Amino acid sequence: MRDAGVVLDYALFGAIAQMRYTEAVVTIDVAVLVSIPPRESLDLLGDIYSFCAARGWQPEGEAIRVGPWPVRFVAASSALTTEAMERADTADFDGVPLRVVRADYLGVIALSVGRAKNFARILALLESGSVTEEAIERLAALHGLTEAWQRFRTRFLDA
Repeated sequence: MRDAGVVLDYALFGAIAQMRYTEAVVTIDVAVLVSIPPRESLDLLGDIYSFCAARGWQPEGEAIRVGPWPVRFVAASSALTTEAMERADTADFDGVPLRVVRADYLGVIALSVGRAKNFARILALLESGSVTEEAIERLAALHGLTEAWQRFRTRFLDA
């Protein structure tokens, strides 16, 4: 997609990305942050769906089935997600290089969403040693999430 100009950049995030840093977790899809070229249409992901359809990959709920995996494309729409994608690392998955959101950004994105499973993701990243509290705190402050981080710390870490 990047070579075809459908997306400008991408990075895996969510549970699939987390597995690079922690033990395997249950997930039903692959989440991919994407940067898309400017469009005049309100359908931001239309070109992605067209690209996939031309290859026989069909929509399935909020995702597109690519082989055995439903893949959910999410436009990087905030400073946090854009920066997370731009600063992603490249990891080797069975000989295929893929860009993956770094652990500190995974933690802060999870913090910004704020669901129970996201809090569990932050705890798993911290327990694995792939990110420190200080790194999450610094990044959270840069993206206006200091209060959310303090609430998380009080609830889960200051016990």
